[in-house]
Amino acid sequence: MKTSFLLAASTATILDFAAANALPNPQPYPPPHSNEAYSPPFYPSPWMDPNAPGWEQAYAQAKEFVSGLTLLEKVNLTTGVGWMGEKCVGNVGTVPRLGLRSLCMQDGPLGLRFNRYNSAFATGLTAAASWSRHLWVDRGTALGSEAKNKGVDVLLGPVAGPLGRNPNGGRNVEGFGNDPYLAGVALADTVTGIQNAGTVACAKHFLLNEQEHFRQVGEANGYGYPIKEALSSNVDDKTIHEVYGWPFQDAVKAGVGSIMCSYNQVNNSYACQNSKLLNGLLKEEYGFQGFVMSDWQAQHAGVSTAAAGLDMTMPGDTLFNTGASYFGSNLTLAVLNGTVPEWRIDDMVMRIMASFFKVGKSINNLVDTNFDSWTDGEFGYVQAAVNENWEKVNYGVDVRADHANHIREAGAKGTVILKNNGILPLNKPKFLTVIGEDAGSNPAGPNGCGDRGCDDGTLAMEWGSGTTNFPYLVTPDTAIQNQALQDGSRYESILNNYATSAIQSLVSQPEAIAIVFANSDSGEGYLHPDGNEGDRKNITLWKNGDDLIKTVAANNAKTIVVVHSTGPVILKDYAVHPNISAIVWAGTPGQESGNSLVDILYGKQSPGRTPFTWGPSLESYGVQVMTTPNNGNNAPQDDFTEGAFIDYRYFDKVAPGKPRSSDKAPTYEFGFGLSWSTFKFSNLQIQKNNAGPLNPTTGKTIAAPALGTFSKNLKDYGFPKNIRRIKEFIYPYLSSTSSGQAASGDSHYGQTAKQFLPAGATDGSPQPRSPSSGEPGGNRQLYDVIYTITATITNTGKVMDDAVPQLYLSHGGPNEPVRVLRGFDRIERIAPGQSVTFKADLTRRDISNWDTKTQQWVVTKFPKTVYVGSSSRDLPLSARLP
Repeated sequence: MKTSFLLAASTATILDFAAANALPNPQPYPPPHSNEAYSPPFYPSPWMDPNAPGWEQAYAQAKEFVSGLTLLEKVNLTTGVGWMGEKCVGNVGTVPRLGLRSLCMQDGPLGLRFNRYNSAFATGLTAAASWSRHLWVDRGTALGSEAKNKGVDVLLGPVAGPLGRNPNGGRNVEGFGNDPYLAGVALADTVTGIQNAGTVACAKHFLLNEQEHFRQVGEANGYGYPIKEALSSNVDDKTIHEVYGWPFQDAVKAGVGSIMCSYNQVNNSYACQNSKLLNGLLKEEYGFQGFVMSDWQAQHAGVSTAAAGLDMTMPGDTLFNTGASYFGSNLTLAVLNGTVPEWRIDDMVMRIMASFFKVGKSINNLVDTNFDSWTDGEFGYVQAAVNENWEKVNYGVDVRADHANHIREAGAKGTVILKNNGILPLNKPKFLTVIGEDAGSNPAGPNGCGDRGCDDGTLAMEWGSGTTNFPYLVTPDTAIQNQALQDGSRYESILNNYATSAIQSLVSQPEAIAIVFANSDSGEGYLHPDGNEGDRKNITLWKNGDDLIKTVAANNAKTIVVVHSTGPVILKDYAVHPNISAIVWAGTPGQESGNSLVDILYGKQSPGRTPFTWGPSLESYGVQVMTTPNNGNNAPQDDFTEGAFIDYRYFDKVAPGKPRSSDKAPTYEFGFGLSWSTFKFSNLQIQKNNAGPLNPTTGKTIAAPALGTFSKNLKDYGFPKNIRRIKEFIYPYLSSTSSGQAASGDSHYGQTAKQFLPAGATDGSPQPRSPSSGEPGGNRQLYDVIYTITATITNTGKVMDDAVPQLYLSHGGPNEPVRVLRGFDRIERIAPGQSVTFKADLTRRDISNWDTKTQQWVVTKFPKTVYVGSSSRDLPLSARLP
């Protein structure tokens, strides 16, 4: 059995996660023996707080339920039954004695994977581009409602990891943009919506899973990379707090029920057994009361992962379809022999069940899981891995309601106009041509490629586990043609990127307006369309897209470029091309793709703002995906030496104030987007509020509660004679009850005697609180409003339109970013001549920096300046904070 990677010693240097003597409960650990990053231990795993705000009732309900469980039932709730061992992508065991069916975990962040009669929503990145909080809550509510009505208990989403450090990162599109503040607000609002609808949200992937390359050893080996351990993301303590951990802290404050730990290592400790990350940061400092779930096969050890803060293993087996588990019977035995203390298994189950009750679920009102992930047929095997228990599994329950209306609106408001020389909005054009495969259908149908693992036809979502089946897909060709027919326009389309002669002939005809489509796709690492191993090889357009645009623009002076993409592409030449009259980024908008686009092209909706920076080249971002292992066969070492300087923060550092024509400046900056109208910003006002000083948290926790009692007799834990054992299915029962040695003899993952755990791991006595800890979200005073900022926004144009004011803050320190986002709003339907007030509250956390010495958020003495405007580089208003 692998023991704790937490104790794989390595040196401190600047990559320390925290100095050992700065921990609230410092623990000894072996001296470093290499120059690799090191993650210090943090034990014991914090237990739930019965008085945590927002969790009090859920805690009481969970305590009553868990107190009546047997040890076997507790283990069953923490352990997945194995890949394809039940209907969902992940299921834990049941508690039939109390009427609790298997809890269902299902992808994903834009709709239910492996389902029918459900909706295909816009990706997180496109949703982020709306900058609309009410749309984020609405999206979450719809996602949660569809999940609940399908019998899904935990929806595996939303996403803030990856945050988007690398511009070509494959799964950036699943998250909410490259700024931690923007991502944090969107993550929290989505969590609120999902859980208000009665489904537990699972925020993922925690933490620093910023690329697909080398995230899993088996996957990397399959691509010919002979590594023995997964990539280690090596990041300093300050950057983790201020950048990558920030959105998850917002999710914890919003009451998220579950967080998924990621595949990669963090400072050379696997994320799902990194005690500093799970115990120290998430559960102690952030005050997380929910449960930590492993990504699928991200668990690499047994009892040490439980001690480090892992509460549920998914899908349960060590490798798919082995029938072996690090938890299951091994966890049962580990509790019996005292390796895992009783309070830790109790806390694991408490966290799971408190999250269950917190969203309004009860054992008596659960919707039966009415779909099957492994077959589209009406009937199938419940245990599809081994063809066991044939029954009706798919009931065709339609859960879409009126969600198409939201998807259309969100897709439109998440579409960004990057360039417009007056050609938009269209108004009954005489002759309209549409060019490019990306405007049309996949010949095999919208779901013709499994998990959307191809780039055929229009791009409306990424590929991988974060996808769903389209109930339908409205293509741009269809939607624009429908509008053209309604307007009486002449309309022709060519959906072949390589039909050069025909394209030249069509678009060069008199009075033609040419809309040319191109895309760039990405997704999860187990799929590799055109050799893109999840991550994109570059940020150019796919399928001859750049040549296609150049061909059209060379033959038509009224060219409109529409890009569907999972992140930035190179637009530098098009931004200054005289024949390209408009550039529109339509993101990956889901099932209503064409309709959403028509609503923008024809001015029926107001567009969004870009949630990432458009650089002039891949190299211009300063970082990109590591594609070659750099540590022999050992874990690749990805050092985040840039710290907080990613995306616009990096461009502001290397090219402050430089024009867009510069090779270093962004082509289009973060937060940029054109409107139908023009807006004037004026009257910046700063009100300082009477918030008191930050008082560090003091005192101790309660002692770890142990709930109920259980027999220590091995004979009580054998496999029941009245249950037929199903191959590969994971049970909590011991294979033998004659001795601990015999009980674990059929698996090298078993523990025959009490095992070593790091110092403090089994200590259930009251623990000191760290100064930055507190109620969910950390010290409550972090959220005191210190300043209230207002500004006047006046519509100086001729049409009603939405404004997206943004507030940025300079922390003032010599090594800090030029400015960081700290407030925004989408103010809708401002009439011509109308003035409205933009208001933003700056909390203590907003104006603070993380101090690694005191392990506390600190407002430094450097002067701080606020800026208000329409993008990260268009900020007409500024003032010093008093």
